[in-house]
Amino acid sequence: MIELGGAAAPAAEDLIKDSSEATFMADVVEASQTVPVIVDFWAPWCGPCKTLGPALEAEVSAAKGAVKMVKVNVDENQMIAGQLRVQSIPTVYAFWQGQPVDGFQGAVPPSEIKEFVKRVAAHGNGPEEDGGLAEAVEAAEEMLTQGAAVDAAQTFAAILGEDPANAAALGGLARAHLAMGELDQAEALLNNAAAEIANAPEVEAARAQLDLARQAEDAGPVAELRAQVEANPDDHQARFDLATALHANGEVEEAVTELLDLFRRDREWNDGAARAQLFTIFDALKPNDPVVLNGRRKLSSMIFA
Repeated sequence: MIELGGAAAPAAEDLIKDSSEATFMADVVEASQTVPVIVDFWAPWCGPCKTLGPALEAEVSAAKGAVKMVKVNVDENQMIAGQLRVQSIPTVYAFWQGQPVDGFQGAVPPSEIKEFVKRVAAHGNGPEEDGGLAEAVEAAEEMLTQGAAVDAAQTFAAILGEDPANAAALGGLARAHLAMGELDQAEALLNNAAAEIANAPEVEAARAQLDLARQAEDAGPVAELRAQVEANPDDHQARFDLATALHANGEVEEAVTELLDLFRRDREWNDGAARAQLFTIFDALKPNDPVVLNGRRKLSSMIFA
């Protein structure tokens, strides 16, 4: 933060810069260890990008160093766009301490841009006077980890009562319902998420877990599906179904391995189903999960080989 009477605000080139695959780690992941970084994925042919980009730059400049901005041309940096699952532009992500913490897609009105930048900048301002909500979220997450889904759900719901736009609490509440087998309740929560948090990483992660839970309901027996794949390695549907069954059994890494093999054999099969399923699994896990890191690296090596 800028201290009153302190040094002048950072120069524009220090706050806003273009990035590439070669510099993304330094510009975003490393830089966000100390200051939140907003990443704007754009392309020269994208009409809405021409409006959103300058509006974001103006708000970032107005924040006077509380947040930085990095611009990524997806035409020139397809690997980064693929790894972060950028499927349409404009897409905006915010990073704090190396992790995506917020984001949105498409053009949004100036008032939402201003609120977004303010929200992102707050990550770098240290502990906030939030009435202990952040600590309550952490406590609820610990309950969920320990298997106390009912207690976690009650805590997440209480947090949402205080702050209806708390993305971490909404995502947590949805995951608590999933843990209790209440898929319809989780889906209703996610479908009715407030617009300002509908695309937040915590909500997207819960949505991905819901998708996987729905698939698990129809998953076939692993042994039979494995036998089918061994009998005919080019039976892509059987391999896809095997990956679904493995994931339903909690064998996530094995599921990713089968999907990577399927992608290697035929990346366009069933409209790119293997890649889409991989992204769903990655989204459902924490960004720093070894399964995600290894899986993304292997997928990228195949995509850009």
